[in-house]
Amino acid sequence: MSRPTVAVVGAGAWGTTIALQLARTGPVTLLARDEPTAAAMAEAHENVRHLPGFRLPVEVEVAADPAAIADAARLVVVAVPSSGIRKEAARIAASLHPEAVLLSVTKGIEQGSLLRMTEVLDEVIPTASGRIGALSGPNLALEIARGLPASAVVAAVEEGTGQRVLEVLGSRSFRLYTNRDVIGVELCGALKNIIAIAAGAAERLGFGDNGKAGLITRGLAEMTRLGVAAGANPLTFAGLAGVGDVIATCGSSLSRNHRLGEELAKGRTWAEIEADLPGVAEGAYTVDAALGLAARLGVEMPIAQEVHNALFEGKSVQRCLVDLLSRESKDELAGLEDWSRQMLGA
Repeated sequence: MSRPTVAVVGAGAWGTTIALQLARTGPVTLLARDEPTAAAMAEAHENVRHLPGFRLPVEVEVAADPAAIADAARLVVVAVPSSGIRKEAARIAASLHPEAVLLSVTKGIEQGSLLRMTEVLDEVIPTASGRIGALSGPNLALEIARGLPASAVVAAVEEGTGQRVLEVLGSRSFRLYTNRDVIGVELCGALKNIIAIAAGAAERLGFGDNGKAGLITRGLAEMTRLGVAAGANPLTFAGLAGVGDVIATCGSSLSRNHRLGEELAKGRTWAEIEADLPGVAEGAYTVDAALGLAARLGVEMPIAQEVHNALFEGKSVQRCLVDLLSRESKDELAGLEDWSRQMLGA
């Protein structure tokens, strides 16, 4: 078999799923974080810990040494948790092929720096600048691994970068679209996880479909306000990366963030839940960075604030949701007036 010209960095559920998707058209290198993990997956021909029940085909070569991705001239997908993306980017930098497109499929905002994932990659691997993109959308890993139809958006400043990703990763069952609004696509992916935590909590507490729909819709408005303030195209929030991903993540039991909200509503603490989750609930690691970015841009995010309170301040979920319901009513488009006037031609 020829050497893989595509690679995936990160052997969690999402990274393994992307590797399976790529393996349908040719060989792919799946880079695990360490040798014991890579050896275990190679021996079992399966990611027993993160994606059990899906056999790794011969086209998937599992490795731990970054040198294994040196031939991946077409595409390198980065699928590691947001908290570890800077360290992993530094680990692969010297091995990255000089022509490879670097695609982030991680949905988060870096703590401290408040950078989006493509910004982190660009900062750590400046030689890849201009060839960095982001993928986001309603992408529940288990369904995509099963071959069920799904769609996503590939965002890149350079149009050619997005097209290269579509050619390599897209298929009839995994339909990809392009969007040059990298800011909007990445913020959609990061912020919807926070709203999903709130939605899971509301569902567990029996708020009903009307209450949950209202919470999700106001959450989308919150996401859009921050996006517009950061320079994003507001229409991105009405697309696959926005509404599409919000629907999937806020409504599916397969979502770890939704599950986190449910568990919080049972009265469990974040420390207890974190130890039991089968993977990373990115919303918990993103909420404080989102609030930091909102403070910098002068944007109010009440739902995100209450998610923070439930996770880290010991405030009961019931009290958080009651306080949200008790907020003073205001114009539905508050915070989006300038944009709405432009759209209406006023």
